[in-house]
Amino acid sequence: MQFNKVLKGLIIALPLVTMVACKSGPTAEELEAQKNAQAQAQAEAERLAAEARANQVQTGTVEPMLSPAEKMKMEMQALMSEQTVYFDFDRSTVNADFYAILDKHAAFLAKNPGQSVVIEGHCDSRGTPEYNIALGELRAKSVQTYLLNAGVSTSQMTVVSYGEEKPAVNGSTESAFAKNRRGVLVYQ
Repeated sequence: MQFNKVLKGLIIALPLVTMVACKSGPTAEELEAQKNAQAQAQAEAERLAAEARANQVQTGTVEPMLSPAEKMKMEMQALMSEQTVYFDFDRSTVNADFYAILDKHAAFLAKNPGQSVVIEGHCDSRGTPEYNIALGELRAKSVQTYLLNAGVSTSQMTVVSYGEEKPAVNGSTESAFAKNRRGVLVYQ
């Protein structure tokens, strides 16, 4: 009988213990303490992030220090991509389309008085050799005059005419002829 009383007591106590165990979560004080701890941890993380930003080294692109000779060489290389002035058929006047190119060369030569340039005059294969030599010289002198007016010293420039002797493009098409009617600035 004693056993029955214990068994009945267990049967009644088991659901009560289960209900108490399910209800046993954190108390209001424990929840408040946990919230405070999280807030403190977040505030500390923000403080450390702000401190890291304040101490952070600013980075950016660094341009290399170039000597004046290196700068001049780089400028000259840029000018080499634009060293040709083209002329119309049987003409020796500089076309306005090429003023910007010649202005760049003039600025470079004026800034570097020790630098010299040879201005080559060229023609297409039409016309007599004598006529083409004369026309090539007129074309080269036309470029020289433009550069003189832009401030380049006479001592920095030499003029030479090749006439039709050194074609840029071989052929008898109008496109080939147009490529051969030119003035070329060659730096020394």
